[in-house]
Amino acid sequence: MKVLIIGGSGFLGTELVRQATAAGWETAATYCSRPSGIPGASWYQLDLRAPGHIDGVLAAAAPGAVINATSGHSDWAVTADGSVRVAMAAAKRGCRLVHVSSDAVFSGSRMHYDETCLPDPLTPYGAAKATAETAVRLLAPDAAVARTSLIIGNGGSVHERRVHALAAGTHDGVLFTDDIRCPVHVEDLASALRELAVSDQAGMFHLAGADALSRHELGVLIARRDGLDATRLPAGRRADTLMPGALDVRLDSSATQGRVRTRLRGAREFLTAR
Repeated sequence: MKVLIIGGSGFLGTELVRQATAAGWETAATYCSRPSGIPGASWYQLDLRAPGHIDGVLAAAAPGAVINATSGHSDWAVTADGSVRVAMAAAKRGCRLVHVSSDAVFSGSRMHYDETCLPDPLTPYGAAKATAETAVRLLAPDAAVARTSLIIGNGGSVHERRVHALAAGTHDGVLFTDDIRCPVHVEDLASALRELAVSDQAGMFHLAGADALSRHELGVLIARRDGLDATRLPAGRRADTLMPGALDVRLDSSATQGRVRTRLRGAREFLTAR
């Protein structure tokens, strides 16, 4: 298997590269400013904002499958336009495409979302992600589009680092008690994405954990796992702030779980004490 992982130096991308190389796959990966130090992969600098740049990388790497795990946040030129360029280039070369999307495409108006639900984003990031997944499904109809939720790891995610900073008192802010998501472990997510990369399954997939938790509940679990004082984590309500975005978005991954072998654990399971 020869795979190109776009965004290979990011949190999810790093785990994808690690798993792919460990599985003996011929692995290429891209970075924007600095490559990862994981051995066994070929690294290519890629600016998704630059027209034609992805075509050159695909020509050089010659992959059979492409996993687009890049995160441009609310930068439309990367998250939306860049994903369109990837889909067009992959389709032109006949590459299998797996595109990673987000639960940010939903407003939270219906709380529970399965794979048939259409995007109704509230934020610029959600709008960019919704545009990207819609374009991918149009330009590369054989592609797999995988929506996911908060990605947690073994200490390295932005959510885990924030909990540590809040517990230590080195970071201001609160963890919301009314902001609900379905956290997924980065290892489970990467494994499921690799499964999709070697399959011919097309369409929409939900790859989120089995447990719906508030950000504060998630923080408490992280603190307990890492031996921190969970009572030091400040709590608040997002509804009492002016921050835009959905409050309660629960991805229903049950249909997808029936199509992939990787078990998508809930946070209450994978955040047990180490």
